[in-house]
Amino acid sequence: MPTIEHALPFEKPLAELHDKLERLREKAAATQGLDLSAEIQLVERRLTARTEQIFRDLSAWDRVQVARHQARPVFADYLNLCFTEPVELHGDRAFADDFAMFAGFAMLDTVRCVLVGHRKGKTTTERMATNFGMAHPEGYRKAMRAMRLAEKFGLPVVTLINTPGAYPGVGAEERGQSQAIAQNIFEMSRLRTPIVCAVIGEGGSGGALGIGVGDRVLMQEHAYYSVISPEGCASILWKSKDPAKAAEAAKALKLTSGDMLANGLVDEVVPEPLGGAHRDPKQAADLLKAALLRNVRDLQDLAADELVARRYTKLRAYGSASLRGIERAGAPA
Repeated sequence: MPTIEHALPFEKPLAELHDKLERLREKAAATQGLDLSAEIQLVERRLTARTEQIFRDLSAWDRVQVARHQARPVFADYLNLCFTEPVELHGDRAFADDFAMFAGFAMLDTVRCVLVGHRKGKTTTERMATNFGMAHPEGYRKAMRAMRLAEKFGLPVVTLINTPGAYPGVGAEERGQSQAIAQNIFEMSRLRTPIVCAVIGEGGSGGALGIGVGDRVLMQEHAYYSVISPEGCASILWKSKDPAKAAEAAKALKLTSGDMLANGLVDEVVPEPLGGAHRDPKQAADLLKAALLRNVRDLQDLAADELVARRYTKLRAYGSASLRGIERAGAPA
């Protein structure tokens, strides 16, 4: 069982069992002639069973915490573990190069693609350099520049989404943040090449949608996707910073992968290793790579006209609802 680091509150029982397991292993290694294999196997089984039980019963707020976990794999990890031969493009040809957004070419197994993704970083220095994953308008324009190249050269587009939202600063707004995101949504909806998107952590608001329009939208098991963060929702609805209200908002927002799949807003949930992607980044990357590759290959044989038509139908179905069986106010029974 991989090491448990930076344990979340609900992971504390797992950390205790893991520490007990490590002490037994150290004692067995240090003491010749002492066979502790039975005790070690017992604790291993208890740790696995407890992990399965805890992660089976996670609340929406718990899943938000997992999606934000300090040790959770980020774009840089998946770039190294899932892709080869990356060639990064820089700048939006208008203002600057936004380090919060990666855009360039890469190989996904034997498939050459254009890869776009939010960069968060792990250390304080990296997070400052990437603005904590919150892209500026030049980041979205850079992403679209790369995606237009994908269309030109007949390459599929793969996007990895992990952002609390687009940067809302004054400078970003002055340079057309909302317009840049809207333009990306519009252009991606009619791009004549396959697009596969995956939410790998936080899928926050328009910042996620700016690179999130695709033929297939995947979502890792413990990621979340929402129009607003739970804290932001609680602040608006209840004028509160109480974590309990944020937890209530997370439940109401229906932001988990299961909710998204049930509501038809994502096409596939990518499973994570037992205990979350942060427990075994290599296994998480293998699972994600397999899902990305399968979906890219499924789309590659479709003609461009069919791709765009299917994507249009898919997007038009979002938000549709039926009034069947619902008695509307003022309508006859």
